[in-house]
This record gives sequence, structure tokens and C-alpha cells, in this order.
Amino acid sequence: METTITLEVQRYLPEKDTEPYFQEYKVPLRKKWVVLDALNYIKDNIDGTLSYRWSCRMGVCGSCGMMVNDKPVLTCATFLEECLPGPIRVAPLSYFDVIRDLVVNTDGFMDKLKRVKPWLITDQVKPVPEGEYRQTPEQKAEYDQYSMCINCMLCYAACPVAGLEPEFVGPAAIALAQRYNYDSRDEGRKQRNEELLGEGGIYSCTLVGECSEVCPKAVDPAGAIQRYKVSGAAEWWKSVVVPWGDT
Repeated sequence: METTITLEVQRYLPEKDTEPYFQEYKVPLRKKWVVLDALNYIKDNIDGTLSYRWSCRMGVCGSCGMMVNDKPVLTCATFLEECLPGPIRVAPLSYFDVIRDLVVNTDGFMDKLKRVKPWLITDQVKPVPEGEYRQTPEQKAEYDQYSMCINCMLCYAACPVAGLEPEFVGPAAIALAQRYNYDSRDEGRKQRNEELLGEGGIYSCTLVGECSEVCPKAVDPAGAIQRYKVSGAAEWWKSVVVPWGDT
């Protein structure tokens, strides 16, 4: 059995390099090692200038997302043995500007998250002495799936619409909007609709479905978007039939 495996890692320093290039490194092929282990080995033992993000190494923080052999994955959950015989090509997430090597600029993504107002919105705040905002297990189950998103941005790197239309708010942000839309304690759907039913919102999605395929937490953002389209169409039809509002 091979004792080493080759990683082809994209390198890029914008202020120095005219374009990205790939650099090869040979790393030990150790049992249970993931791609992130190999990158850490390179950083610690071969080339300390290599830059990338990671934190928890447990598939929770979402910061180690990269393109591995042209597929967006969490490098902390992608085993070297799954990529035999190699080489393994590691690049930054597609459709994001590169700051350095494997580190991408997340400012645009964070701005899109803010646009969907990912927090509980209520018309009136209940006084603390009145107690908690209670909900049943069934009510919690309505949004549980969408609350599992770890903001790893893999769905954006897999979404061709996100690559072609920078204004598209994107799968993770829409799934997060649904997390609050379906929360029994929330009253902010109309505010989110102003953002998501217009240009760059849910109707930009062409239902390729790759966002759900690459999601490491089975959030199913494609399903969240289609569910939003159905409710959005129902609300539009209601506004046509009853233009003066609720009765």
C-alpha cells in the first residue's frame, strides 16, 4: 500500500501573483487522516506559508470548506483514503474572491445573511414576568431541519446561479429565512418577503439541486427554496383575489 499521497494545492497571493497556480506536496497516507490533517501537516512540516481556514475539526464550525477534486466539501470530513490513488486537488470555494491561497472573502455572504433578517421578529415583546415564548415539539419540528445550517458556504460553491448572478441571495440565506418563517414565535415573514420575493430572491433559483447534494448537514436548501416559492405564489394569489388584505 502507498505510504504517501500527493496534494495539489492552489496557491495565490493577489498582491504578488498574476494568477493562481497549483503546488504539489507529498504527505503521509495515514489511516483516518482527512484532507485537513494533510493541510496541517504541510503547514507544520513542509511550507508554513500556506494559508487556509479551520477551527473545530468536527464538522460543526463550517470554516474548512474547500474544493477537493472539484467538489465543495468540509476538509475535516473528507478522508484521504476516499481520494485514492490521488493526486488530491485542493482549491478555494468556487465563486468567491480569494484573499490568499485557500482563504476566501466571506463579506458578500455575510451581507446576504443579514438581508434575510435571521432573527426572531415580533410585533410586541412579551414582558419577562409573563414567562417564555412556548412552542410544542411539533412546532419546533417545522423549522428544525433549516436550523442545522453551519454557514459553510458549500452550497454557494455548488450553485451555478450564485456564480452567474452575484445578487442572488443564495441557498443558505434562504434556508435560514425559512428557519425563522416557520418558527411559531416569529412574525417577520412579510419583512423577509420584501427581500426574497423580489430581484435576486427565490425566483432566481433554477432548481439545479446541487446545493442540497453537497450540504453536510442535510439542510436541503433546495427544498427550502421550493417551499418558499409555493408559499410566495399563494400569498401573491391571495393579494390578487383579496387585494384589500386579510378579512
